[in-house]
Amino acid sequence: MRALLRPTVGVVCLFAVGAAGCSAGSDSSTDAVPEPSRTSSSPQSSSPSATTTSYAPYVSAETASANDSAGSPATYNLAFVIADGSDCTPTWNDSAAIGDSTVKSRISALTDGGAEVRVSFGGASGKELAQTCSSAAKLAAAYGKALDAAGSSLADFDIEGDVLTDSDSVDLRSQAIALLQKERTDLSVSFTLPVMPSGLDDDSVALLESANNSGVQVSTVNLMTMNYGESYDGDMGDYALTAAAAAHTQLKSVFGTSDATAWGAMALTSMIGVNDVDGETFSLSDAAQVRSFAESKGIAWVSMWSAARDQACESGSSGDDDAATDCSGVSQESGAFGEAFSG
Repeated sequence: MRALLRPTVGVVCLFAVGAAGCSAGSDSSTDAVPEPSRTSSSPQSSSPSATTTSYAPYVSAETASANDSAGSPATYNLAFVIADGSDCTPTWNDSAAIGDSTVKSRISALTDGGAEVRVSFGGASGKELAQTCSSAAKLAAAYGKALDAAGSSLADFDIEGDVLTDSDSVDLRSQAIALLQKERTDLSVSFTLPVMPSGLDDDSVALLESANNSGVQVSTVNLMTMNYGESYDGDMGDYALTAAAAAHTQLKSVFGTSDATAWGAMALTSMIGVNDVDGETFSLSDAAQVRSFAESKGIAWVSMWSAARDQACESGSSGDDDAATDCSGVSQESGAFGEAFSG
């Protein structure tokens, strides 16, 4: 793996959880990021408190599920904002306009009980906006339009597959997010990245270094603890913890933070039940294991893909053998994974 970079001079306060009072333009003479103030964490921030790891499942921005509210999520990750074809125009899953009334009603229903919504850009399908916008300013405007439509100051960037290896779009995205954070000082940014039990791969590390070099304040790095490959046929809960430990070491190096800060700037997302890779099944006991570990380390939040899958499949459905979009493929009560992840 390539050498990991520490923050450059003048960009020393990148993890928002440890950057109270700091900015990308700080002239501090030290590389060390200040320790987070555990007692002053806002419940509306993605930063963890001393005793609480929040629960924030991924949900459809367009279609409600009866299991959305299981576990009483503090935040919902709305999936996904991508480009409208080849245009620099944000859209929900390339199927609904960013200001679609159905999506607005959906968001209102999700937040009615006090929860927040985090807009997740990217995902595994379609084109991420950084691949279609011609400048950082236009890309920042597209991201901002989606955030305004959702009424959110929480932005998640789910970067995976081929787009993760596209260095031009990676750097353009970093520049755009930095511009957006200058305009919106309350904007909290997370990156959702694939991980292996050995940790983040070179492309994911390069993305974080790009964000670092552009002065992006990163609140959370969300690890997709799933779909490792057919050779990983062991316990999925153990793999998640091993991956978190390996990535923790990397985050400390990339951002120059302490143990506690790096844990507090981490999130874990599991694919519940049957995964996309043969032999990988994430169980309810795995969920409880991940929740307990997250609490012990002060991890910011735990999540799952997805609330719509948090129920048993109908007898004989394909979900018993392959990952389905609307069920887990394991024996469970509806909403049981949400309850396990929320603790």
